[in-house]
Amino acid sequence: MSEPLRADGRTADQLRPITIERGWSAHAEGSALISFGATRVLCTASFTNGVPRWLTGKGRGWVTAEYAMLPRATNDRSDRESVKGRIGGRTHEISRLIGRALRAVVDTKGLGENTIVIDCDVLQADGGTRTAAITGAYVALADAIEWGREKRFIGQKARVLLDSVAAVSVGIVDGEPMLDLAYVEDVRAETDMNVVVTGRGLFVEVQGTAEGAPFDKRELDAMLDLGVNGCAQLRDLQASALAESAP
Repeated sequence: MSEPLRADGRTADQLRPITIERGWSAHAEGSALISFGATRVLCTASFTNGVPRWLTGKGRGWVTAEYAMLPRATNDRSDRESVKGRIGGRTHEISRLIGRALRAVVDTKGLGENTIVIDCDVLQADGGTRTAAITGAYVALADAIEWGREKRFIGQKARVLLDSVAAVSVGIVDGEPMLDLAYVEDVRAETDMNVVVTGRGLFVEVQGTAEGAPFDKRELDAMLDLGVNGCAQLRDLQASALAESAP
């Protein structure tokens, strides 16, 4: 392992301190407050018996997500998108990403004709908000599924979750591949990438862009390796949180 070389003392292959506070909301069927360092995202899962009209009668359920950032989640206040009268392109993109990531590990037939909506609200942003949202959303989703099973909306033996899913950012900063970028690293990264990986180590999505200099295959492989290893650690943290007694 390399020597510490980052502003917060981490090594290139080290995650920020991660915490998952399961059952944070008293009202939602599933919830988790997740922290990636100073980034904090509240993920709540709402369970509804029934599906959108286009799915009615097909014997399958639906999982979707919405993402939002509170006005003072960043250094400067931003207007609420509801006040602006339209949802921004970035918000739409991240909402769709979270939904795709979760659906990749859900058997919608096992879910039955039920709908779960995950709301991911960024309370404080310091880089990696979308990856934190995906990682926390999985925990909230798992609890909402078990709530539905207890209420007998889901079959007692139905296998709804096929795997877990987590996500992490990687990038190249000052020529060095790094895991889990904080904001100060993200803004000066030559390459920025988000990696979404299942518990078995399979890729769901890879979003990578050369913000400065283009990257070669060796650098790409190094970033993917960091991402897979980071998501494996996140998988274990998710499993530990879900293994605890329900709050």
